Amino acid sequence: MFNSQLRIVPSLFKRPFSVCNANFSGHNKWSKIKDKKGNSDLQKSLLYGNANRDILVAARTGGSADPNVNIQLSTILKKYKDQGVPKENIERALVRARQGKEKGGGSVMYEALAFNSVGLMIECITDNPTRTIHKIRHTLTNHSARLTPVQFMFQRRGLIEVALNKSAEERAEQLIDLALTNGADDFDDVVDEDSEDAGVLLKFSCSPLVFAQLSTAIASHAELWSGIRTSELTYVPLEPVEPSEDLKSQLDSLTEELEGDEDTLRVWTTLGS
Repeated sequence: MFNSQLRIVPSLFKRPFSVCNANFSGHNKWSKIKDKKGNSDLQKSLLYGNANRDILVAARTGGSADPNVNIQLSTILKKYKDQGVPKENIERALVRARQGKEKGGGSVMYEALAFNSVGLMIECITDNPTRTIHKIRHTLTNHSARLTPVQFMFQRRGLIEVALNKSAEERAEQLIDLALTNGADDFDDVVDEDSEDAGVLLKFSCSPLVFAQLSTAIASHAELWSGIRTSELTYVPLEPVEPSEDLKSQLDSLTEELEGDEDTLRVWTTLGS
């Protein structure tokens, strides 16, 4: 019966093979659409996850979940609004930041070693440490990593990233002088990728002991900058690991899963930049 159907097809269509080709073409087109949609959904998911985490971090490090009094938080909110993060996502993150303060959720730091070579510092905020460490340990185990002391592989540093307009060269010099006077011991300038006019991003680093002084000094001179991108205490690797492509891919998978957990705020690694 199957063979007789094949013999009938030429009598119905002048180009019998075009039927088969059209079907496969449609299938390929749909596959491409699905792949494109899948990539778009993944990018949105990562963007929304980053927004949620950065809002929580800004609220915590800036001392308030109110953007009217927390300059860093206000800058972060504008950044993600401009990038198209839905208003409801931003509101949920703000609500969570406020609830964390009200419920007394504490910050917990976990240390881990991945693939016997890469150190990780994992900062979480939780009202249930038992639940959180169980989830962290489970994720680490699934990625050939384990909880173990690694803080000796890092240096604690203050980091403040300040955005300036492209034409603000004079203000940049004033800002650098201000920062050096108030405890900054190093700085770097790079192109601000989040700026529409290819502005400048000044990165200041300092000892944790003068971080509060430096951040207050910069925040109080808003006429010198267009936005504060980052203001936080961070962990910098003392001896950055230069990974192979395979190791980097595995570590990316691990950090993405860790950062995808709602209790995780940030993950630092000893990987070289």
